[in-house]
Amino acid sequence: MLYYILSIVTGALIAAMVAINGGLTAAYGVYIATVIIHAVGLVFISVVCAVRREKPLARRGLPWWLYLGGVIGVGTTVFNNLAFGRISLSAIVALGLIGQAATSLLIDQFGLMGMQRNTFRPAKLSGLLCMLAGAVYMLWGANFAWMPVVVSLLAGVSVVISRTVNARLAEKSSDYVSTWFNYIVGLCFGLVVLVLLGRGEFATAAPTLNPLWIYTGGLVGVLVVLLSNSTVARVSGF
Repeated sequence: MLYYILSIVTGALIAAMVAINGGLTAAYGVYIATVIIHAVGLVFISVVCAVRREKPLARRGLPWWLYLGGVIGVGTTVFNNLAFGRISLSAIVALGLIGQAATSLLIDQFGLMGMQRNTFRPAKLSGLLCMLAGAVYMLWGANFAWMPVVVSLLAGVSVVISRTVNARLAEKSSDYVSTWFNYIVGLCFGLVVLVLLGRGEFATAAPTLNPLWIYTGGLVGVLVVLLSNSTVARVSGF
């Protein structure tokens, strides 16, 4: 029961994180905001690892793909930031849940990425249809646009893949080491994406410290990754 409660808390934190990161995106743009979010998260988890005397670089010989959680996580952040302000926050979260649910069902059914198999049951489909109906209701009457809908769904897909990869790395190291790699790799990849796609944002960025809370998305993200590392291996993806 504890891990189901933690999963609910994680979902609530994700919703808060989307709103916080959206505020940062409004000030800086999608790609600069993504770099700031990962930089803040990296500083925070580095301090936590130092206090706990964790040694992130002590592990050797692990499969290379276990370190890709941060790369995929950049996609999650970018997708959510692209959707923010174009559809409602509730629609972004609902569509993200649909993407998460569909991806989780596939991982559960086939035991992808080394996860435990949890075969499909009709009751799971009814839950997925309920989520779909809720998302349609939230979008009803709004100025519909395909782009924010698609990227919100992709955010759900990427968050499941990212958390699964991070959880597998956590099994080989620790929850904290896995989270540290998520942010150091994510920051490096985010900088590459910024150079390739977001250099024009520097001309329009409006740096501000008011409100200060828009810079806390990286802190919330660290909590999300830590909680996900704890729960993914203990409950089914769906």
